[in-house]
Amino acid sequence: MALAAILAPSGVGFDISSMLTTELGLAGQVLQIIIIDLILSGDNAVLIALACRSLPDRRQRRAGIILGAGVAILLRIVFAGTVTQILDIPYLHLIGGLLLLWIAIKLLVGEEDDEPEIAAHTRLWRAVWTIAIADALMSLDNVIAVAAVAKGSVWLIAFGIALSVPLIIWGSTLVLALIERYPIIIWLGSALLGWIAGELIASEIELQGPYSSFAYTLGISKILLHNLIAICGVFLTLLIGWALIRYSRRHVAAD
Repeated sequence: MALAAILAPSGVGFDISSMLTTELGLAGQVLQIIIIDLILSGDNAVLIALACRSLPDRRQRRAGIILGAGVAILLRIVFAGTVTQILDIPYLHLIGGLLLLWIAIKLLVGEEDDEPEIAAHTRLWRAVWTIAIADALMSLDNVIAVAAVAKGSVWLIAFGIALSVPLIIWGSTLVLALIERYPIIIWLGSALLGWIAGELIASEIELQGPYSSFAYTLGISKILLHNLIAICGVFLTLLIGWALIRYSRRHVAAD
């Protein structure tokens, strides 16, 4: 206290206090971005692993993971500069949710192993294309979360994007290894994508009025309705995927 009194007249005490406050605030922002990346990079890692699991060999799968992670990072950079304009597009979340629901079902069903006419490099680029479409639908929320914490700081946004690179690559590699050992993870991963698709549909800005009216009619909260829509995304993904897998197996057995 005496030291502060001595330094205060010259303004040094104020400068030190201001500097400490700034540094603590910056450290808090960095910590929040790390936590956001750890949480939100997981769904991208699951997506990439599911898309790459049907590639013919380990080298192709590794290339798919690296290219897929590159696509995810590129989309984050693009979205970081245009996030406000993108959010103003009507029905973006609804269309994106429906597309992601279709991708989740497609990834659950997988590719037919009896397609020898499809070259390895064609399968690789087809997997990367699937990752690109799904990441374009999923990365928006990631960028919004990081941008909100960064508060306009280009360096903090860049830090968040750079940090997500190793997290996505490492996470994809880990999930792919687990898929090879525990195939049930394919169903769990597709269910996760179905949940995200349902959340996108539930967060459509243009439909918030009808959602509120529907929730009021049912006598439930809007948050509960949001979660129910997300659960419907999981249910539809697993049900339609299961039906398509069963149909495909019956078709193969009949031939």
